[in-house]
Amino acid sequence: MRKLFLLLLFLSSFMNMSKAQTPVVPELTKEKAAQFADLVLKNVDKIYPNKISHTMNGPQDAQTPNRLHPAFYGCFDWHSAVHGHWLLVRLLKMYPDLPQRKQIIDVLNRHFTKENIQTEVAYFQAPGRESFERPYGWGWLLKLQAELLTWDNPNGKEWANILAPLAQEIVQRYHFYLPGLYYPIRRGVHENTALGLLLALDYAKVTRDSIFENLLKERALFYYENDKNIPAAWEPGGDDFLSPSLIEADLMLRVLDREAFQKWFWTFLPQIPESLQHPAVVSDRADPKGVHLDGLNLSRAWCMFDIAKEFPPESVMARQLIQMAHQHAADALPHVLSENYVGSHWLATFAVYMYDSMGKMD
Repeated sequence: MRKLFLLLLFLSSFMNMSKAQTPVVPELTKEKAAQFADLVLKNVDKIYPNKISHTMNGPQDAQTPNRLHPAFYGCFDWHSAVHGHWLLVRLLKMYPDLPQRKQIIDVLNRHFTKENIQTEVAYFQAPGRESFERPYGWGWLLKLQAELLTWDNPNGKEWANILAPLAQEIVQRYHFYLPGLYYPIRRGVHENTALGLLLALDYAKVTRDSIFENLLKERALFYYENDKNIPAAWEPGGDDFLSPSLIEADLMLRVLDREAFQKWFWTFLPQIPESLQHPAVVSDRADPKGVHLDGLNLSRAWCMFDIAKEFPPESVMARQLIQMAHQHAADALPHVLSENYVGSHWLATFAVYMYDSMGKMD
């Protein structure tokens, strides 16, 4: 009876949504990819403005961002620089004949040197920096490394070898951090535990690091397996770029088999509330926190595409999620290419990640 009741709720909700035409999400063409690449290339060597999170242990630490982080100093902050580099690699893998190919290779060759990565590792290892970029920047560094490791390209292999010490440093930090984290951090911002686990888990699978993978899965189950009736109606927060509920589900589909995930999801989110069915309203894109909501709409979309794959294609659940994903993506994509630096330094990353999840639907 409970399943029938929930199904009727979903069906009623889907019928209401279906009255509106599903927006068409434009294809990620080579021309659009080139525009995204230009956006990153414009920012990846841009030192200022720069928001640093920096523990100083003495006057010797009073340095400019490019001295502190010679590999990842542009794009306003360290984590955005990291996933900006991921984006360049991803776009070059997707379109090897991208017009900016030579420029991208030149940038990566300059930034990915043994000396630069040694400096990055040394920064992490200095006293008082245990929480630096934890876990958002950690996860994106591992995502970048996984992208390089899965690229059958001489440059990619060379850069992966150079980045390996920093990736290994991050993995060690996860091993130290997670056993001591009793409660997950659920807010839809950088500290979110689920996204940090998700990105790290993808890396662990690529590297076939079973010890790391088992730790991540064990922690995910510890934090989230027994979650029920998450209050998704309270979303979004005013500075969210992740949905606390959907990003958790996106992690759990990597941890549970399909049948177990479906059962878990029905208990976790028995009804998709209105607050998740429609894109978040972005009232001030000039505000560095307010523009997070454009990223939220993109990350909601990628989660919805991912979750939909775990249900039969013709099911009410899958169809509803796909329709909502298209609505969210179509709402946010026009704002990715912007002269507004508070959004332009990072939104293209979320857009391409969304396209990757959307492409997996085919």
